[in-house]
Amino acid sequence: MKKVVALLMMMQFGFGFAQAQFDLASIEKFQKELNAEYADAKTSPLLPEDLISFQTLDFYPANAQFFVVAKFIRTENEQPFEMKTTTTRKPVYVKYGEAHFSIDGQDFKLNIYSNIELSKKKEYKDYLFLPFSDLTCGNESYIGGRYLDLEIPQGNTIVIDFNTSYNPYCAYNPKYSCPKVPLENDLKIEIRAGVQKFHD
Repeated sequence: MKKVVALLMMMQFGFGFAQAQFDLASIEKFQKELNAEYADAKTSPLLPEDLISFQTLDFYPANAQFFVVAKFIRTENEQPFEMKTTTTRKPVYVKYGEAHFSIDGQDFKLNIYSNIELSKKKEYKDYLFLPFSDLTCGNESYIGGRYLDLEIPQGNTIVIDFNTSYNPYCAYNPKYSCPKVPLENDLKIEIRAGVQKFHD
């Protein structure tokens, strides 16, 4: 999994763009690559004492229910803003669009963001950032929410596979500076997919 820690001052981003349909193999690949990254001292965000005993992250079982094809609405003329982080760092983002979707008959909306500085880099010009929290946060999943990596869609739909959601680096190590999930991206449903919390 690629990272741009240097570009974002020790903030993690991974690229695991979702497939057009639910794909168990791609989820297993995501999990394998994430475990390999965390097991390697050169790329791991883990504290030294955790790295010594690390074997695997805890993942929810892959679940097609949390693979959604959302309606994508591009939001034009949005003003850039400083996103709050776990430190005093305030990276500049802009709301790029909205994802509208349903799970279990409930309708939801999530805002999708673009990092202004990162979008200037050719290799990340299509990168979009989706932070979210849900009713599992603080119980089964990290209290601060989780992240998803997306890319700019070509049409009016965007695939969101919550099975590839991951924790920010600060869930493992307080030295990292991580964007806080905006209040409007708090989902009133349990998203039992992706990476679970690391410590009780």
